[in-house]
Amino acid sequence: MNAMGTRYASAGHTDTGKVRRLNEDAILLRDDVGLWVVADGLGGHAAGDFASGLIVERLSRLPRQEDVVDFIEAIEDTLQQVNQELLRRAHDLRVDLIGSTVVVLVQDRDFMLCGWVGDSRAYGMEDGCLRQLTRDHVHGIKDDATQFAGSAAVAAPGTLTRAVGAQEGLLIDWIVASHAAGTPFLLCSDGVNKEIPDAELDMECRRQREPRVLLARLFELALGRAARDNVSAVIVCRQE
Repeated sequence: MNAMGTRYASAGHTDTGKVRRLNEDAILLRDDVGLWVVADGLGGHAAGDFASGLIVERLSRLPRQEDVVDFIEAIEDTLQQVNQELLRRAHDLRVDLIGSTVVVLVQDRDFMLCGWVGDSRAYGMEDGCLRQLTRDHVHGIKDDATQFAGSAAVAAPGTLTRAVGAQEGLLIDWIVASHAAGTPFLLCSDGVNKEIPDAELDMECRRQREPRVLLARLFELALGRAARDNVSAVIVCRQE
């Protein structure tokens, strides 16, 4: 049971995958305060693992405020501070970028709040079907590329337009979602949706609602395929 008096079951895992030498993803499960996170450090740039790890480490310290608005503000302030720290570190090391995408799920008594930067995703059940809650901060049609582009006007299709550590003035999008008992939420890095199409994710989430079993099935599928990227997922389900 978390600080809001609601019971949740959650499960999370992260794996390097079959191609990458380094796991630049990081996850956080805080059932006690109603906060779950997936961060995906930017591959192809310096210290993506440091960026995602810093996000998770800083969010892991946050106390839960009773008012969800205060808690959201604390999360935003933390991500803004991490953004500035990553910008300074990149400047000091004379590298172009040290950054990460992030998706967070926050529980309140009557709803869930989902915030994100980049192309890490959140999915939830609506009318019995799984739907993507987030919208990828990607220019044009998303493909395998997860490189950052500072200006969508000059970006090649498939490049990120937002990331923590990429720009001054970090913008975080939020959406409100219902949280009926027994229906799962899925947070994931793009290593999951590169291997498992949304229709197949929907089928698996409707077939199995127990977080640990569903998580194991998704990793079985992703790692049984090309697993071209790091693979990370967190599944959260409100109990009856």
